[in-house]
Parts: sequence; structure tokens; C-alpha cells
Amino acid sequence: MSSDLTADPLVFDLWPDGVPLSGQKAEPSEEVRTNKNGILRITNVSSPQMTVYRPDDPNGAAVLVCPGGGYKILAYEHEGTDVCEFLTKHGVTAILLKYRVPSPREVALQDAQRALGMIHHHAEEWSIDPDRIGMLGFSAGGNLTVMTCLHGSERTYPMDEKLDVENPTPSFAIPVYPAYLVERGTEGPLLSDINVKDTSPPLCLVHAADDPWTASGSFLLAVEYKKRDIPCEVHVYAKGGHGFGMKKKGLPVDAWLHRVVEWMDSMGYLTGTDSN
Repeated sequence: MSSDLTADPLVFDLWPDGVPLSGQKAEPSEEVRTNKNGILRITNVSSPQMTVYRPDDPNGAAVLVCPGGGYKILAYEHEGTDVCEFLTKHGVTAILLKYRVPSPREVALQDAQRALGMIHHHAEEWSIDPDRIGMLGFSAGGNLTVMTCLHGSERTYPMDEKLDVENPTPSFAIPVYPAYLVERGTEGPLLSDINVKDTSPPLCLVHAADDPWTASGSFLLAVEYKKRDIPCEVHVYAKGGHGFGMKKKGLPVDAWLHRVVEWMDSMGYLTGTDSN
């Protein structure tokens, strides 16, 4: 491994001793394709990994990035690598999660829990403040982000103290057009597993009002946060649809990640200073 850790992304297998038994169906080997809209899609992921993007001048913040894709594929570029590259320009260590797909949702949660544990174990080496490790996810990855915030300490695999931590719940989270918060085709209520606790981490929610998957889940989640006086910022753009990620539309929604970085700064995540 090069001593210049900022030169190239670092790739780590999440389960060096083998993935937990998960009920995941046997699939063909991993497949990478670009669809007719130019979207890079990865599927048949059975050996999950995380890729670490180091900034030249790390400020101590880290974000685990989770692409969307309905828990069937991963939109790996405009909801993944492009996001990581943007965050590193702001001093954030960005870690891209390639979680198992297609698979049951609890399998993706296992991968997120393990990745967060590994980030904690490497925190000193990568100049990360363990109290400033966050998570950002899109659509299904946004659902995974919410579920990790609410159920991160509920482990369904044997803990490995060399790779895991007791409670891998992120310190903050950015769910972007999160899916599966309400029953599809309805405007609510929140599904029964979306149960906010007093200890749930602060959120910055991003959605478009014209999203066919409905922004109501984000609104209802924000209401649950408000009831508990947990910091929660909500950005709902009039236009943007679903799946915009880092794609430019010539609309105000194009600046969503700039607003997220401003929120991170206002909350002290970029500086290590509690601004609340």
C-alpha cells in the first residue's frame, strides 16, 4: 500500500472471513453496465466492499456514501463516486459503500454496520474524528441510511471486535430522496420500522416535491424529529424528480450538496466545534 494515502482510493473487503449467512440468492458474477440514460449500474454484488477517498487536507469529518437502486442495483457513479469526489474537496473523508444487491434489506444493513465499524477502527490512521462519522444515502441507500440511524446497534451477525464497534450508529445523516419510509402509493403514515428515538442522530433531508416516490416520508420523519427536539433540516425542491444525484438539471436542486455541506458546517461537523 502506498504511503501517500491521498493518491488513490483505498478498497477494503467488508467480510474478509466470508459474508454472514443471509438468505441472499445465488446470482451470476458482479455485473457493471451503463444504461441508455448513461447511468452506471452495478448488480449481483455478493462480495461487498468500501472504497475510501481521502482529502488532501482532512478536517476530521467522514461520510459513508450509499448509492440507491431499489436494493437491486447500485447507481454507483452519480450517487456514489461523484459524491465522494465532491466531499473530499471540502476536507471530508468519503467512503463509498458497495453493499450486497440484490438481497434482503437487512443484508445491506449488515454491510453498513460493518463498514462503519471499520471506519471507526481506522479513524486515527485516516485522521477522522470518531464523533464526526456520518452517512449519506440515496433512495434505497437513503432508506439504508435511515435504518442505520434507527437500528444501527441491532446486529444480526456475530460481532468481530477487530472490525466492528458496539454501536455503529452514525453521528449524523443525510437521507436524499429516501425510499420505503411509507407504503408505496400512499402519503403515510411512516412504516412501523421507522421508529425515531430520543438518541437518533441529527438529519439533513433532501427531496423533490415532484418525486413520484413521494416526499411525504421525509416530511413525516422530520415531524418525528421535531417532536423529540432532535436537529433536523429539510430541503424540498419544487422540481427534481427522483434519482437526480449529482446529475445537473439546470434547476435549484443542482445545488443540494452545497446546501448539505453548509449544514454540516453549521452543525460543527466540518470543524469539530459544537455550534448548537
